[in-house]
Amino acid sequence: MKKKYLFLLAASFFLLSSLSAQNDPASYADPLVGTSNSRWMLGPYACVPFGMVQLGPDNQGDGWMNGYEYSISNVTGFSHLHAWTMGGLMIMPAAQDLTLKDGAVDSPYRGAGAGYHSRILKETEKASPGYYSVDLYDAYMKAEMTATTRCGFFRFTAQKDYDYRVLVDLAFPSEYNFKLDSSQITKVSEKQIEGFAKCHVGSWNQYTLYFVVRFNRPFSSFDKWSSEGDAGAYVSWKGKKGESILVQTGISLVDMDGARLNLKTEMDPFSWNFDAAAVSARNQWNTLFSKIKVEGGTEENRRKFYTNFYRSFCSKQTWNDVDGRYCDPKEEIRQLPKGRSIYGGDAFWNSFWNLNSLWALVSPDILNNWVVTELELYESTGWTSNGPTGLEMSGIMEVSHEIALMVGAWQKGIRNYDAELMYQAIKHTVDKQGGRLKPFSGPAGNEFQDIYKRLGYVPYETGPACQTLDYAFNDYCVAQMALALGKKSDFDFYLKRSENWRNQFHPELKWQIPRDSLGKWLPEYSPFSAQHWTEGNGWEYSFYVPQNVPGLVAAMGKDLFNKRLEEGFGKSRQFSFAAHALDRTEGQTAEFYVNHGNEVNMQAAWLFNYSGKPWLTQKYTREIMNSFYGSDPYHGWEGDEDEGQMGAWFVMSATGLFSMDGGTTADPAFDLSTPLFDKITISLDNQYYGGKTFTIETKGLSEESFYIRSALLNGKKLDKLKLRFADIIKGGTMVIETGDQECDK
Repeated sequence: MKKKYLFLLAASFFLLSSLSAQNDPASYADPLVGTSNSRWMLGPYACVPFGMVQLGPDNQGDGWMNGYEYSISNVTGFSHLHAWTMGGLMIMPAAQDLTLKDGAVDSPYRGAGAGYHSRILKETEKASPGYYSVDLYDAYMKAEMTATTRCGFFRFTAQKDYDYRVLVDLAFPSEYNFKLDSSQITKVSEKQIEGFAKCHVGSWNQYTLYFVVRFNRPFSSFDKWSSEGDAGAYVSWKGKKGESILVQTGISLVDMDGARLNLKTEMDPFSWNFDAAAVSARNQWNTLFSKIKVEGGTEENRRKFYTNFYRSFCSKQTWNDVDGRYCDPKEEIRQLPKGRSIYGGDAFWNSFWNLNSLWALVSPDILNNWVVTELELYESTGWTSNGPTGLEMSGIMEVSHEIALMVGAWQKGIRNYDAELMYQAIKHTVDKQGGRLKPFSGPAGNEFQDIYKRLGYVPYETGPACQTLDYAFNDYCVAQMALALGKKSDFDFYLKRSENWRNQFHPELKWQIPRDSLGKWLPEYSPFSAQHWTEGNGWEYSFYVPQNVPGLVAAMGKDLFNKRLEEGFGKSRQFSFAAHALDRTEGQTAEFYVNHGNEVNMQAAWLFNYSGKPWLTQKYTREIMNSFYGSDPYHGWEGDEDEGQMGAWFVMSATGLFSMDGGTTADPAFDLSTPLFDKITISLDNQYYGGKTFTIETKGLSEESFYIRSALLNGKKLDKLKLRFADIIKGGTMVIETGDQECDK
């Protein structure tokens, strides 16, 4: 026993040493950052990039932004699914008096009304990429967990001699309050149980979660419970201080065979070596993080950089099993070609600005698989999807920005799919009226496409005025793909229609203003009203024409454009460029200008590159990175992070790059601003880009000296603040010289 205990100590020391390696970029990424103002999808979960399993603590009830809250010093349990609108399979060790309910977070911990949740010793809580641990005060346990793509791995270490239980709960609080329709849990052996949970969210998302749970030692008893809307089971054993119970789980949305195969394939190679699994998960993150190496700058900015890098890959999911099978929106099982993956998550709302570009630079295989996902959905349902959570159609955010993702991938040379099929899919979206795909899924396509085609805008009595702007951007993206494929007449048609943003641009007031179906402008309109706009206001949306910013500047007038934008930044500084009221309320109604806390307005600082004042882009991108983004649990970001776009904004802006039109043109180019670090090295993918490196060096950089004086690409001066994507993937060096004075060159 003594030798075994010493072995466990040695293993724990090895793990902790690995997790704190100083030359390890993962040591800078902190999953706890921002978790006191977070979403269900962004807790301190143990996961790998694009993991189906996001394994970690929950401690709140049902409701918006619920799940894990850093300031609450307890844990309800550790659940596996933290996908947008989806939850499933909570596991929790317990030593309290037997209770089969989780209990409210403020309920007693012993006696009547107690739940199986446990207080935690907050100082013991640790989180790093691929790993989470905490001491459970009431359960007398140290809980540790790690994950593979489709499997979880727990190590529960007893802190005193006691009778212990491990509970499996299939229905528990979540952000979107998923419901349990039916379930089954079966004892397979003295070391294994398995089952399924059929769940739904609203009227559009139905999924069945299949799971296998196995233990490294026999349990002494197995019991289960079932009541309306809830079901679970628990196993028991006698524990001794210092001993660990190891638990491995495999899940699938396909069938039980899929869950078993996922467990066998991903967990058997580790046997029961928890530390090896945790190190493997961390190594996956380090492999990803090593694609961008930053040097110089402050320690805090390095933490911000890799934490935001982490957030750009940690909250969307792989939904196919290891054998390539997946369950489509019709609940039919389908088979992917070997080597392909299919993904899901929240919408691609304005992800074309940063997230798509980050994926293209460091993980083009992931971006290619996103296109594959869309084409798989198109072939099985007739539609692509803007937010295929669990591969169901969601209709979230009422836009089809998967079009920008697909076109941007093609234009960047990421093309391992059928281009004609892709064009057919995106053209279908902008030509055909969208609708609900009952009985097997939710909304697909564009809800007001026919009206938009007929009137050239979406009238406000029909839908949000911002749909006009998003539909016009879709048209632009389709036009670019038509041009790439030599479809000249389609190019001309959709490019002309992409100018429909002008149909809501008031010629005298110079604002985007909603119109009714008769063409009349909304009376007594205030640009600060959120009415008729989605998660933003008229002021913000008046600057939203990503496909033609020069045209917008000309239409508004350069002086007025700059005056309004400068006023907006000046008045938003005191709020750290965030409309905090939007964090936990349904609408933005106050006089907010620049709101970096939602995706509508994330291009704002970069607009000065188009209006003759690039030094203000350099000033305000830096100011947003300094004040909006933080590096602790209470201040990570000041708004609604939609699964990576907000994090990717920081990563890309810290490298000095921004993609205004999503890189959807034949020759994609980045807008330039001042990097946050002295030297940035991008290691380019070998398969897609030949394995070269591109280096960005910034000379003279300091807190005062950040205005760009010149930029040289491989020794040749750039005549404008643009960098072609093609020049990056050729490899080479860009040298930026900075000073402390504004410069318009």
